Amino acid sequence: MLRPRIIPCLLVHDQGLVKTVKFQEGKYVGDPLNAVKIFNEKEVDELIVLDIDATVKGAVPNERLIGQLAVECRMPLSYGGGITSVEQARRIIGLGVEKVALSAAALADPSLVSRIADEVGSQSVVVVLDVKKQPFGGYQVFTHNGTRATKQHPVEAARQAQARGAGEIVVNAIDRDGAMKGYDLELAAQVRAAVSVPLTVLGGAGSQDDLAELFAACGVVGAAAGSLFVFKGPFRAVLINYPTQAQRDQLVAAALSRRPTRG
Repeated sequence: MLRPRIIPCLLVHDQGLVKTVKFQEGKYVGDPLNAVKIFNEKEVDELIVLDIDATVKGAVPNERLIGQLAVECRMPLSYGGGITSVEQARRIIGLGVEKVALSAAALADPSLVSRIADEVGSQSVVVVLDVKKQPFGGYQVFTHNGTRATKQHPVEAARQAQARGAGEIVVNAIDRDGAMKGYDLELAAQVRAAVSVPLTVLGGAGSQDDLAELFAACGVVGAAAGSLFVFKGPFRAVLINYPTQAQRDQLVAAALSRRPTRG
């Protein structure tokens, strides 16, 4: 039975972990391998690791670091950053990573999604959509850490990614990144209604109540977060944390009980 997932998202910058606010002002929060070890102990549902340098610098994926993370990681691991070819994706999956995440490259060349899905399977292909709310309404997908507009609406981009063979969509609200004031539920609901593949929502979670609100609004989706799992307290002290299995079960059950029933 499918159930909602609660997913830490780690951002790699200069081989260390940072946490951004609206894709800017990265604050150092620790060593990637140490973070993975702690999340192993906490038995997280899965883990997303995104190298936020690779695409903007035109760099290839750091396969040495990816391999170290994959060896250490005891939960499903999704990696994104700098993947522009089928061969890169094949090698990363070969290192022990469960999913490869594509963003700018998939939007620039949608056929890349199909070609990678043919090589490693749709279940291992994730398309990440970084989205900004527009001043006069609506949404637009951006790439390169939110610096390049694509003129694509996230709903249409998500539909295209699914049609091309993506097995999962991640929608990331740039305006909510690091704000810890709740997910963009309107954006999440629009994309959820548009696709049938698994959806993960990122950007804005500041409490377990925010996770519950997302599950209540959208049902069985992934709730991803960065700040929520690396900071503690109003002064944002760095402390890796994650709800216990009992807390997760209680949160999910309570949230899904609030879902409207269909007559």
